[in-house]
Amino acid sequence: MALIPPETIDQIIAANDIVEVIGGYFPLKRAGGLYKALCPFHQERTPSFSVNAQRQIFKCFGCGAGGSVIRFVMSYENLDFVAAAKKLAERGGIKLVDAEMSAEDTARFSLRRRLLALHAEAADFFHRQLLRQPSAQIARDYLKGRGIGAEIAKSWRLGYAPDAWDAMRDFARGSGFSEEELLASGLAKLRDEENPRGEFYDRFRGRVMFPICNDNGEVIAFSGRVLEADAKAAKYVNSPETMLFTKGAVLFGLHKSKRAIIDRRSAVVMEGQLDLITAFEAGVQNVIAPQGTAFTEKQARILRRFLPDGEVVLCFDADAAGEKAAERSLVSLLAENLLVRVAAMPPGEDPDSMIRGKGADAFVERITAARDFFDFQLERLARGPEFETPRGKMQAARKMAESIGLIGDAMLRETVMHRACQRLEISFTEFARLLKLKTTKAPGGNEPGEPEEAGPTPLDPTVKLLAMVALHDEAARAWILAEPWPRIFGDDPEAALLVKILAADLHPGQPASIHAFLTTLTAAEEAAVSGLLEVPAPAHPVTVAHDCWRDLERRQIRRRMEAIQAKLRAPDLSLPNMARLQKEVLDLQKRLLDIARPLSPPL
Repeated sequence: MALIPPETIDQIIAANDIVEVIGGYFPLKRAGGLYKALCPFHQERTPSFSVNAQRQIFKCFGCGAGGSVIRFVMSYENLDFVAAAKKLAERGGIKLVDAEMSAEDTARFSLRRRLLALHAEAADFFHRQLLRQPSAQIARDYLKGRGIGAEIAKSWRLGYAPDAWDAMRDFARGSGFSEEELLASGLAKLRDEENPRGEFYDRFRGRVMFPICNDNGEVIAFSGRVLEADAKAAKYVNSPETMLFTKGAVLFGLHKSKRAIIDRRSAVVMEGQLDLITAFEAGVQNVIAPQGTAFTEKQARILRRFLPDGEVVLCFDADAAGEKAAERSLVSLLAENLLVRVAAMPPGEDPDSMIRGKGADAFVERITAARDFFDFQLERLARGPEFETPRGKMQAARKMAESIGLIGDAMLRETVMHRACQRLEISFTEFARLLKLKTTKAPGGNEPGEPEEAGPTPLDPTVKLLAMVALHDEAARAWILAEPWPRIFGDDPEAALLVKILAADLHPGQPASIHAFLTTLTAAEEAAVSGLLEVPAPAHPVTVAHDCWRDLERRQIRRRMEAIQAKLRAPDLSLPNMARLQKEVLDLQKRLLDIARPLSPPL
């Protein structure tokens, strides 16, 4: 640990008001003599993080974090004490005399400072190339074609990486940076990764350069876009992860847009840097872009600090890739309790082309009209080729259950469930059952909302009894197989194991066929079937099978009736459709009465 004199530490703390420092990272809301916010160090829905301006300390009553302004910077930026103190000393204009440091502390702090300086110098180098060099005309023409002139390029420090193997390498050397620093920055890479002392060359060549900044506006990485339309190289090349840059923990443009996000209580998420820059310069300034195609947990947590009670509008391209990116972003955003809407772009358009072609007002209209994510997802699923079939409806219901299961707020979840049931023509009870199956923690340790991989869905008691008699009694098995079991069980996740039992070429009483069947199962399925085989067969198995079957038929009819009742509650239902649905209810009621009651009590 480095030694900094106590009087110097007091001076650093005195020069850095804790409210101003923390407020520079995320918004604080005044509450009497304190300032409140959602804690940045753990997930929470109600603010328990407070800053005391009088005592110059912070405290979270949820996770217990607390301390001085130096402690906050250490925790928030993952810095050691010396690095955090020096950062605040620079902010407060305090010159520190080098104190005793361990060799490791000295090297770490020195390298971080040098990498920040190198990135700042590199951004200036690329920017000068763009503005002045004849060879950058191709880049200037490209940006001009995208509506970006010199002033916007200066505002965002856009640049051009010369189409050469050693332009940045030679510039860095001439500016006093070592080969080790250049490699550690990611601006250069080794020709032979196995030989760390071998030749190295520029990572970015012949590309338009977009500086990536942290929340404080410091350049920490770059993204380079290829210029040649027929180039075989990747369209975008990004800096690798370094001491300064973690791809999944940075939001492009946030250093410029965070004030607008706070003021509007809304963030518009773009796919690319050019989309974001075009929107920002056109006046839509509450915009950000993830460094990839979907939000990570860290990015969502960062955004949540600026949107304690706001919403996120996903504005991805109107194609299959854009729609999938929107779905992948949902998991992280809902985990932070953020409301999510989707703004659909016209076919063949993205925010950049739409703003340049139709103006900012047209784009703002799209954002304003953005649909709730779950309505968007339902509509997307409804466009599937099998949606109108029972199997297609069930597949869509499972997909919706996966998404709706991510909603933390109980009232919102129930509201969305009702909308989904109406569109999918499924009863609320049935959908709630499906939702419970999708969000139950699996034996393998899956978190809520994750696919269950550890084994089959637990059997419903009636289905379990059918499985038991199908394994124990040949006559009962034959009776079940003579019924339309694929129609009854084919789309029921609770009956997945029963379907395997009925579809298998096995014969009760023949151990060899049973053992052969067991070899086709997963470990969890094998354990479940073994458990059924260990239980003595019930008396009168054929009668039991008949009773269970009738019970399942009655249950299926009731579910269909509940689904129709949900459709009848739709406010825009026409009179002819209402009459048709009411007739269907009457027919189902008659069928329900025609089914004989169980011949024996349920077991």
